[in-house]
Amino acid sequence: MATWDDVHRLVAALPGTDVHPSYGGRPSWRVGGRAFVWDRPLTPKDRDDLGASAPPQDEPLLGVRLPDEGVKAALLADDPEAVLTTPHFDGYPVVLVRLERVADDALAELVEEAWRARAPRSLVAERDDR
Repeated sequence: MATWDDVHRLVAALPGTDVHPSYGGRPSWRVGGRAFVWDRPLTPKDRDDLGASAPPQDEPLLGVRLPDEGVKAALLADDPEAVLTTPHFDGYPVVLVRLERVADDALAELVEEAWRARAPRSLVAERDDR
């Protein structure tokens, strides 16, 4: 089971990142001024849209920006217990990750993939050169 501490640790290992308050003061992690992961609880409309399949109100959800909608579709098909979406994100390469259900290695891959999708190319190249 992943925690917010795991998210903080994973993001801190990536160059050029910072944390910025967003969505009611909840943390949003950015690279180059662009959000790539953020604390994203479900809204009342999200809950209505998801109905009985909505996670519990207090379950931590991490919004993750992906490279494209193909990756989003693959994640939703491969791990529907840990990854979900809502109609709010239709047309956007974003998923919500259930921290209590995602494997640690999968979370690490998602955070880095999100970082790579949003980071300046020079920063990605610098990381790859290491």
